[in-house]
Amino acid sequence: MGCDQIFISELTEMKAKPKMISTGHGRTTCSYFMPGNETILYASTHAVHDSCPPAPERIVNGKYVWPIYREYDIYVANQDGEEVMQLTEKPGYDAEATVSPDGKMIVYTSLQSGDLELWTMNVDGSDKKQVTNLLGYDGGAFFSPDSKKLVFRASRPKEGEEADAYKALLLKGLIQPTALEIFTCNVDGSELKQITNLGKANWAPFFHPSGKKIIFASNYNGTRGFQFNLYMINVDGSGLEQITHDNTFDSFPMFSFDGTKLIFSSNRNNGGTHDTNIFIADWVE
Repeated sequence: MGCDQIFISELTEMKAKPKMISTGHGRTTCSYFMPGNETILYASTHAVHDSCPPAPERIVNGKYVWPIYREYDIYVANQDGEEVMQLTEKPGYDAEATVSPDGKMIVYTSLQSGDLELWTMNVDGSDKKQVTNLLGYDGGAFFSPDSKKLVFRASRPKEGEEADAYKALLLKGLIQPTALEIFTCNVDGSELKQITNLGKANWAPFFHPSGKKIIFASNYNGTRGFQFNLYMINVDGSGLEQITHDNTFDSFPMFSFDGTKLIFSSNRNNGGTHDTNIFIADWVE
C-alpha cells in the first residue's frame, strides 16, 4: 500500500492476508484494542488527506528525522472498519494512543500545548489532561499493569543550540528521534524518573506484567544507526539485560497479559529487503 494502514489478524492466522480496518485514506498509526476488544483505537489523517500526506526527506540538515503530521487525530472504529467516534479534534498532532489495563483511561501524545507532551483522557474522549511539561518529545507511552504509572520515550534537548534546533524542526513538523531515553511517571505526571541513560535512541518501552521491569528497544550498543535490539531493565534503572542479539532491527516489544508470550517487530528473515514483520516468542523467566 502507498501509506500505512491498520490491520487486524487472528494470532493463528497471521501468515494469511490480514483484514484492513482503517479507511484506506490518509496515513494511520498506533492502533490499540479498546476495552472489550470489539473496537480499535488508532490515529489517522484521513479527515484531511484522501491520499498519503507528503513525506519529508528522512535526512534534513544532516539529521535523521520523523514527520509529525498535524492532521493526525484519534479515532475509534469497529472491526468492520466503521468509525465509531472521534476522540480528538483540536488542531495539531494527536496520536500514539494506548489504553490502560483497567479500561478507564487513554494516554496519547499531543501538540496541543505547543510541544509534544503526554496527555490522558477518559475512553470516551472526555477530561483531557496534560501529563508532561518539559521541552522535548514525549511519546510512545504505555500504562503499567496496575494502570497507575506510565512508561515512555523522551528527548530532553539542552538549553541553547539543542533546544533551538528541536524547536526549529518542530515548526517544520519534524523531530529528530536519535537521542531518546526511557522515563516513567505517575498518570498525573508526578514522580517523573529517567530510567535509562544510555545515549543514542532508546524507545518502544513496555512494562513486564509484574510491573517491576521494562522491555525496550535500543541501538546504544550497535555499530550502525538502525541496529536495534531488545533490552530489559528494572524500574529503578538497574539490571540492564540484552534480550535479542541481531545485526538488524528489533523493536516494538509487547508482552501478552499473562506474560507467557512476547510479540515484536523485526527486519530479520526478510531476504535483505527493508520489510518489517511481526514475530511471537515464548517468554521464559
